[in-house]
Amino acid sequence: MIALSGCGFDFSQFFEYPIDSEVYTTRQRTIIPDATPWGLDTIYPYEVAKYAAAGYGMWHYGDGVDEGKVTDLMPTNYEAGSVTNKAKLLTFFAITDIHITDEETPCQVIYYGYKSGGGVASSTYSPVMMYSTQVLDAAVQTINALHRKNPFDFGISLGDACNSTQYNETRWYIDVLDGGEIDPDSGDKDDPVFGPRNDYQDRFKAVGLDKSIPWYQTLGNHDHFWIGTYPVNDYLRETYTGEEILCTGNVFVDPLNALDQRKYYMGAIDGRTVYGDIIGVGAVEDFTSPPKVLAADPDRRSLTRSEWMNEFFNTTSTPVGHGFNQVDASNGFACYSFIPNPDVPIKVIVLDNTQSETDGNYLDAPDYGHGSLDEARYNWLVSELDAGQAANQLMIIAAHIPIAVEAENSAMGWWSAHAYINQTDLLAKLHTYPNLLLWIAGHRHFNQVTAMPYNASDADDHPELSFWQVETSSLRDWPQQFRTFEIVRNSDNTISIFTTDVDPAIKEGSLAAQSRFYAVAAQQLFKNPVSDPPTGAYNAELIKQLSPAMQTAIQNYGTPIPH
Repeated sequence: MIALSGCGFDFSQFFEYPIDSEVYTTRQRTIIPDATPWGLDTIYPYEVAKYAAAGYGMWHYGDGVDEGKVTDLMPTNYEAGSVTNKAKLLTFFAITDIHITDEETPCQVIYYGYKSGGGVASSTYSPVMMYSTQVLDAAVQTINALHRKNPFDFGISLGDACNSTQYNETRWYIDVLDGGEIDPDSGDKDDPVFGPRNDYQDRFKAVGLDKSIPWYQTLGNHDHFWIGTYPVNDYLRETYTGEEILCTGNVFVDPLNALDQRKYYMGAIDGRTVYGDIIGVGAVEDFTSPPKVLAADPDRRSLTRSEWMNEFFNTTSTPVGHGFNQVDASNGFACYSFIPNPDVPIKVIVLDNTQSETDGNYLDAPDYGHGSLDEARYNWLVSELDAGQAANQLMIIAAHIPIAVEAENSAMGWWSAHAYINQTDLLAKLHTYPNLLLWIAGHRHFNQVTAMPYNASDADDHPELSFWQVETSSLRDWPQQFRTFEIVRNSDNTISIFTTDVDPAIKEGSLAAQSRFYAVAAQQLFKNPVSDPPTGAYNAELIKQLSPAMQTAIQNYGTPIPH
């Protein structure tokens, strides 16, 4: 726990939406959704005003969670109990899948989710979409509080900063991190609850990430594809900035042709209403004329991949470009690497493994939300890994989409069957680099830690060629967490990776607290996949074997840890 109340600050002078005065990680305290009672009234997700009375959205605090030392990648005779943490090498945080959303845009897909439930993902509709900027602001303030206690070397965002390529969504995201004034109301100016700072449409002053923390950006599929699924065509581009609500076929029934069909109006949120009432949704035959949003807005325009990358140069935080300054953003190549601390031999390789706009759309891999590498990006990755290995650098790959967590041909297989390299061959290549510590990712919206062994049937076969994969949950959907990482050198020159999930320290009665209530309710209604129920959190000390050469090379690095 970190107590902020003793700092001598009057938070009301600095923050429009202050967080709670005490900050915990999920190692100390967790948030547990209340069990939904038998016979709970069945309601539709769009019936937001009924959530509380029907028993949805309630939660309580629980004990912290900690799996302790995890040695799944170590030799069979490894004794972790006698090993101590010797020196701190690197500390950083990861946020991902924030999905900053303009809920009033005419170019969304509410139709697919507003009456759904029981296993249908809430990504198409959830009332949390109205509070995305306020939740990010609360998470940033929580990061700042943790930084004052144990400083971060850097932070990284693992993609899907915005929900659907829009300029205003991207600017709100960057401006929250920069500490700018946020006006989350697009189109006409609305005020569902009269007065300032009391509803999701009100302007507020974001606190901004502590200026001493550099932060870096990864490209996600939602950052350059419409709703993360399709390249933006002429019809979509016109719809973004118009008044008429999007009309398409069913992308789940006919994913190859749905965008060219005019069967269903997709709906939008009425920003004048407290609960975000849905307008303009349903079959075409139910309307006498095309439904419209309240007002058009040119700031809803869709950004190309290059335009999106270039927005990160319009920032007041560091580094300018947030990683894209190392590449030619004009060509949309969103891969780069950096060394967070020049005194520590750890390199972060930021990999764009989203699909390309030029990929085909196939029945065996419909839409464009899959992981993929083309030849240029794969060759770049190999060259970065080769260089890091030759330079005796430990390496972390940061990408939006995880690898080898699902079969390529499964219903939720997250790797394109048409990528330049398949998952099996990519994994085999990664297992040739003993200095690879981690692959970190988002995309699936839940926390998961996966051991990636070199030889799953023989723990003693080159354990140094194994690595860990750590997925971080979305700040949009339950459990609405971010993650911290601490890389530590141990007394036997193995490496420990401390992974810790963090709930934003929201203040009771705040708009971010309202979002948490909605996130819990949506989870109860939609039953999205989640690891480690009921908290959704997984904290552990992940131990990684190094090669003898790297053990020698690393033995004098790091800040000593007192015992």
